[in-house]
Amino acid sequence: MASYKPVTAALRVLDVLAAVNMANGRATVGETHRLTGIDKATIVRMLETLQHAGYVMRDEANAVYQVTGKTLLLSNSYDRHSVVAALIADELTAFRREIGWPSDVAILDNDAMLVIKSSREGAPITFSRPPGYRAPMLATSLGLAYVAFCPQGERAEIFKRVAADPKATNELIRSPEKLAAKIESVRRLGYATMDESYSRLMYEGKIYSIGVPIMFDERVFATMNVIYLLSALTPAQAEARLLTPLQAVADKMGRILASKNQALA
Repeated sequence: MASYKPVTAALRVLDVLAAVNMANGRATVGETHRLTGIDKATIVRMLETLQHAGYVMRDEANAVYQVTGKTLLLSNSYDRHSVVAALIADELTAFRREIGWPSDVAILDNDAMLVIKSSREGAPITFSRPPGYRAPMLATSLGLAYVAFCPQGERAEIFKRVAADPKATNELIRSPEKLAAKIESVRRLGYATMDESYSRLMYEGKIYSIGVPIMFDERVFATMNVIYLLSALTPAQAEARLLTPLQAVADKMGRILASKNQALA
């Protein structure tokens, strides 16, 4: 546990940096405001600070911001994600060919799920969300699939970390009864779904997902989703068509990761 209260200004700067990274080279002040909730004047000052530090650059012609290569220095000693991504890559590619919809695989990253591998190339969904995206624990199928099936003690620790973050995507943590009901529902059904408010926030309500844990012998290694267009499938149709193959490939991945357990320590 931290011995001091967090520095709010530092946390907000990191939120802005994460939002710029998420926008994949097209971050405007308005888009950053939408993602972070920070007022625009403050965002401009923070972006200029990040520019000064060399982590962000501004495209003057288009008035957009993007991260620089210097941000790679912030993660160059972290490699567990690359090990897991390499182990499941072939199964993920084959699964995309089988079902025709894209997927993400993510691992726990403190208070969110870190997307380590995606299969988003080509139609029918063309938006880009590169590996490195952090999916909120309680608003995405990736996050809910993890907290529903991880050990109870680990779940409690994750909830403590999520509760410390006031973002709107963590609102469920402040309603214990609703949260407990959600976890019970995910465990009973065997899968999680994206929160509707998150779909509206991030994808204008056009995209939805279902997610399941990648686990073996009660150990959750990662989670996996399938992303689809609501104009093409209803949630009920997605469950009927996609859930069984999704669970099957997640089971294969769980066995692969369990067999390489030492490499993941």
